[in-house]
Amino acid sequence: MGKEQILKRKTERAALEEGVHFSIGTVPAVLYGAPAAKVWLFVHGQYGCKEEAAAFADIVCPRGAQVLAVDLSGHGVRKAEPAPLTPWEAEPDLRAAATYAARHWETVSVRANSIGAYFALLFLDEPARALLVSPVLDMERLILDRMKAQGVSEEQLQARGEIPSEWGDALSWRYLCYVREHPILRWRCPISLLYAGRDTVVSRGTVDAFVRSHAASLTVMEEGEHWFHTPDQLSFLRWWEQENC
Repeated sequence: MGKEQILKRKTERAALEEGVHFSIGTVPAVLYGAPAAKVWLFVHGQYGCKEEAAAFADIVCPRGAQVLAVDLSGHGVRKAEPAPLTPWEAEPDLRAAATYAARHWETVSVRANSIGAYFALLFLDEPARALLVSPVLDMERLILDRMKAQGVSEEQLQARGEIPSEWGDALSWRYLCYVREHPILRWRCPISLLYAGRDTVVSRGTVDAFVRSHAASLTVMEEGEHWFHTPDQLSFLRWWEQENC
């Protein structure tokens, strides 16, 4: 093998390890791993970005898969965009990514975080399998619980349209109506959930109900939080991914 071929292979290997950045239409995307027949579509959550998929890629790419991720509206390299992370903003981006994945790989699975899991369950056709971390599974319940905690009635929200909330994102009548009009899909593929015992966003009751209705498997890190970020939590997350991918 000549020097030029060696240099070319080293360059290709480095690109794969760092991810190949490109665009799906106007949606910023990154692809990890050597060419394979299988791909995982990684969907980040609130305040996340497509590069979060790199840690997951370290686990699944050596097992013969690739990982594809995109930046949703207002996130990653799209932070300057004024559009908030709502279902109607996320839908075209996720559908574009899913269409691209279906055209380029034989098998498509999903790995999603928090509200990203909710969007996946809203818009994506049934994948080969799904790994969902701290998933938002009942958005209507979440909104109603936050309204109750803040003392906001449906009549008040309807009249005002939006009301600032202590959680940062405004309570939105349009959002509540959208959620009620668009139920999540019922996937029958293998679904694995990772839930944190100290999750203050998603209730254990919501997760248990989803597990029963979807025959999903559930792993609970009792000392975990909705956002897995401490060394112990991240170590547990990686172990769970290795066991379930």
